[in-house]
Formats: sequence, C-alpha cells, structure tokens
Amino acid sequence: MRFSDLSSSSVFASLLLTLPSLSAAFYLPGVVPTSYDEGQVVPLYVNRLTPGLARQDDQLHSVLSYDYYHPAFHLCRPKDGPQDVRESLGSILFGDRIRTSPFELHMAKNETCKAVCEPVTFDSRSAMFTNRRIVQGYNINWLVDGLPAAQLNLDSITNTQFYSPGFALGSIHESGQPVLHNHFNILIDYHHVGLGSKDKYRVVGVLVQPESRLRSTALSDGSAECGDDGDTTPMVLAEDGETVVSWTYSVYWRESPTAWATRWDKYLHVYDPKIHWFSLINSAVFVVFLVGMVSMILLRALKKDIARYNRLDVMTLDDLDGTSAAIEDGIQEDSGWKLVHGDVFRCPQSPLLLSVLLGNGAQLFMMTGVTVAFALLGLLSPANRGFLATAILLIYTLFGFIGGYVSSRAYKSFGGEAWKRNILLTPLLIPGFIFAVFFLLNLFVWAQGSSGAVPFTTMLALVAIWFVISVPLSVAGSWLGFKQRALEGPTKTNQIPRQIPPMSGTLRPIPSLFLTGILPFAAIFVELYFIMNSLWTNKIYYMFGFLFVCYGLMIITSATTTILLVYFLLCAENYRWHWRAFAGAGMTGGYVFINALIFWATRVSFGGLTGAVLYVGYSALIGFLVFVLTGSIGFFSSWAFVHRIYGSIKVD
Repeated sequence: MRFSDLSSSSVFASLLLTLPSLSAAFYLPGVVPTSYDEGQVVPLYVNRLTPGLARQDDQLHSVLSYDYYHPAFHLCRPKDGPQDVRESLGSILFGDRIRTSPFELHMAKNETCKAVCEPVTFDSRSAMFTNRRIVQGYNINWLVDGLPAAQLNLDSITNTQFYSPGFALGSIHESGQPVLHNHFNILIDYHHVGLGSKDKYRVVGVLVQPESRLRSTALSDGSAECGDDGDTTPMVLAEDGETVVSWTYSVYWRESPTAWATRWDKYLHVYDPKIHWFSLINSAVFVVFLVGMVSMILLRALKKDIARYNRLDVMTLDDLDGTSAAIEDGIQEDSGWKLVHGDVFRCPQSPLLLSVLLGNGAQLFMMTGVTVAFALLGLLSPANRGFLATAILLIYTLFGFIGGYVSSRAYKSFGGEAWKRNILLTPLLIPGFIFAVFFLLNLFVWAQGSSGAVPFTTMLALVAIWFVISVPLSVAGSWLGFKQRALEGPTKTNQIPRQIPPMSGTLRPIPSLFLTGILPFAAIFVELYFIMNSLWTNKIYYMFGFLFVCYGLMIITSATTTILLVYFLLCAENYRWHWRAFAGAGMTGGYVFINALIFWATRVSFGGLTGAVLYVGYSALIGFLVFVLTGSIGFFSSWAFVHRIYGSIKVD
C-alpha cells in the first residue's frame, strides 16, 4: 500500500469525524408557533392505532393500522361525533387519519381524574379483537399542538432518556394475560414566553403514562373515580362474556426551559450512534481503497494497452515483420477489449425497454438526490406530518422532464426507431406497474378494514397528478431529447456481429450479478436497517446526514464495481455489456429485497396471509425501485467508461 493511499483515507476519515452535523441534520420545526393564554383550550387530536414491536418477544406481528374510532376498541367519541382534520397527501398515503377527540385540555390547568365518556361495554368479540392487538404491541397515537404524545424510554446503550411517539394500548401482565390501559396520565411540558404585556404559553412536550385500572369508574354526574388508592388490579377484558370499561384521564402541566424551536430534539433519538459512525467510516475508507485500486488497475492497464495499440497502428506495412506480429499476438493475449471495437457500440437487446428503464432511473436518481439534500438542510421537518412523502411525490413528478429526455436520447443513441412508443412508455410503463401493484396491495388493506387503506379519492388525485403533470413533462422531455443528435460511439460498428466466446468463472451472468451488487449494498446496509425498522414500526427516521453520505457512497461504489465488471467482460471479448451493467448494479435492489426477507424471518411474525402479502409486496416494490436506480447509475458510468477508452485508441 502506498503512503498516498494511506494518507488520503486518513484525511477522509478525519474529515468525517469533524462533521458532527451529519449525525443529526438541523431542521425547521415549523413556520409559526402557536401561543396560548392561561386556561385556553388546547386541542388534542387522535390518530390511528399502529403496530409496534411486541414487548414480550421484540418482534413485529402486524403491518395493519386501525382507525382510532374502530368499533372494536370502544374508545370514546366526541359528543358531536369525530371531525376529520386536514391532512397532506403524503400523510394520507402513509395511513394517518387525524380526527378530533373528547379530551379537554386547558393550558397550565391541572385536572385530576376526569371521565372521557360514559362507561362502555366490551362484548366477547371486541374483547378478543382488542386483546389480540395488545399482544401484537399496538400503540395509540395522539397529537397535541402538532407534537405526538409519547412514552418515555431509556436507551440501554447510551443510558439516555428520549420520547418515543405513541403509547401502548395495553400490556402483558405477569400472569401472561393481556390487560387494557384505560387510564391516561397526560403530562404536558409548556414554555412560558412574554409577548408584549401578555403572558403566553407554548407546548414543548407531551408524555402519556397509560395505566390499567380495574376500579376506574365514570360517575353519572360526569366526574370519575380513577382507582388510584393503591389498588393495582388491572383491567382484563373477558373473552367469554361482557366487560364494562371506564375511560379516565388526568392532565398535569409542567413548566419547561425547552424553547419551542428545539422541542423536537427529545423525540429525535439516534439508536446506538457508534454503529452509524463505524459503518460510515468503514464504508468510506472501503470506497476510497476500492476507487483507488480500480483506478490504479484500469489506468495502468489501459494506459499501457492504448500506448501499444496506437504505436502498432502507426507502423507501416514494411515494419510488420515477425517481431511486430509477436507484439500483436501479445496484445491480443494480454487484453481482448480492443478486439471488439467494431461491436461494443452495437445496439443492445430490447433497446426500448432498456431506454425506458434508464429514463425512469435518471428520474429516480434526481428525485432521491434532491429529496435527501432538502432533508439534510432541514426543509423536510418531522413537524410537518407527511411532508416528506408529499415532497417525494411532487419532486418525482416534476423530474418527469428529465426521465423523458434521458430515455429518448438513450433510445436514439441505440438506433431505435419506434420513437412514439418510447414517448408513451417512458411515463407510463414503470409508474403504471408501481401504481398497479400499490392498488392491488391496497385492496388487501381495505379488505381487512385497516385505516391504512388509501381512499379512492386519493387514488384519483394520484392519477390526476400523474397524467396532468408528470406525463406532459415527460413527453416534452422526450420531444426535446429526440431533437438532439444521437450519442455516437468513437468507433464504427461492423455489419457482421462478432462471435462471443463462452464466459467462465465469475464472468458468467449469475455470479457476476451477485458480486457486482454486493458492494453497493454493503455501503447502505446499516442505514437500510434503520429505515426499514422505522418504516414498519412507525417510528420517526430523521438521520438524513448519514443517509446523504451513504447515498453518495452507494453511487461511487455502484459506478466503480460496474466499470470493473464491464472491463473484464470486454477483455473476455463479450461486447454485450449493456444489460449486464444495468442488471449487475441493479442487483443492489435484489439484495435490498433479500435483506427484507431476512428481517421478516428474524424480526417479523405474522399470523395471517394478509400481513405476509403486504410485507413481501411492499418490500418487493422498494427493491424494484432500488434496482432501477442503481442499475441506471451502473449503466451510465459504464457507458461513459466505454466511450472514454475506445475514444483514446486509433482504429482504422
């Protein structure tokens, strides 16, 4: 190892260590804070019930969410009925169903033991349904002034306390029996601010301590007895009869020095930050050595080959004696990439499909990069529920122009002639396939009565955005792309295709795919685990600094490994590199899907077919999108590499 390699990697690692902001990107916590007068009503909104990791085995048992006012839970409704609260498109797509509640909160006014509503009766069917949700680790979700009601958790690794959004519907008693939490101690932190001559108060934290109390009773005059006299008998729902349950709550206000602008800090917790840093530095150093090794090998080999080829090209016929013939034989023996100069720019198989995939891959590439950059800069705050998903949809839609332009230019460079079909398939094929799978999976969610089912009107809104914005932009980009000249190769293509020798060893299709895709996947493995865990357990993911760096490492690794694969293929006289480059880098998406299956086998335990279908279906969709994204990165880097090396040699 050279000293320059060692010093460059050390400098890169030191640079990463001096950027602590990468571990937690700053965020904009909102536009305008809401200030309350003392005693003013503070609305408490309710959201869906979501599955989490079960406390008894730390596994995920369901992926279905349920409406807060699902009849089986018998949770109290407002007197005039619940009213829907306005939500963003992304919030609806991710299953949020925010509504009004009967809870009464008054700023800075403590209220002990209040009844939410009159006692309710659980029949045996509702009791069985609710007990099953308790065993599966379901959480109740509330919102107070935009902050999620949370439970206080302790990180056993860092020994720090943090707020975990949502609180348990119930718990498992020492006897192994599920018990229902029917009393809520609501602890609200507020910050005192002086605005002019008036004292104002702002909500900066919401904690809920749920309890199971058999003796909690709602009285006829609207008051309640909360059974807080030391009796610890829990509320157990009988599955062979009826159970009367009283829902009660207490509200405690606590003044806090936490400023409103930093109130989200306690919610945004990094689990085991050492793993993130170790993975990031390890991947960065690995990428530096990989790029250095590949660059050194290719530059040395190519520089020597190009010099010898060009020296041979300028030799006259009189100079072609036995020595020059021996040199030529040596060149052919050392490397065969120049031997396929007349075929390397031949049109690939299925050029229309490949160009459509490349156009959508370029669109995904731009969308992902811009979204992660915006999130890194704090423009996609967790305070704005669903704004991240909304931004992803809108940015992808607006980059339809890029997708159409790249697809048309690639197709024209391949020599394709069905330009009308290319213009239509680019904005319709891949998005249509994704929408069809999403619609099919949504039918399973709807059949189970889950609140996560996307409403039909929202589906129509997605279709409208797709056809009104994305499709016209893609068509405009395709039209502009076809107006440009084709990207021609530096060497002419022979009329008769050269015979491709059989591939052996790691150059065979299956081994080469698995070897090429494993390195980019290794660069994102750790962050992928935390993303998947946040996605399926309904937690907040915000470590966009780590994600931004991992995304860059994935791009570099995908490009480097694919270039190396294409170089070896060309040396083996295999000029059909186009699909091999795309599929090799795209195999990263295959590893993402395999990783999801491993997560399923180790951390997930579904009891029914619906959960398994949803998990596998959505994981396959994510893997497919990563396949298109990384495949396009690998193809374009290889295309640039092939143009570069064949443009450096002299060919008659």
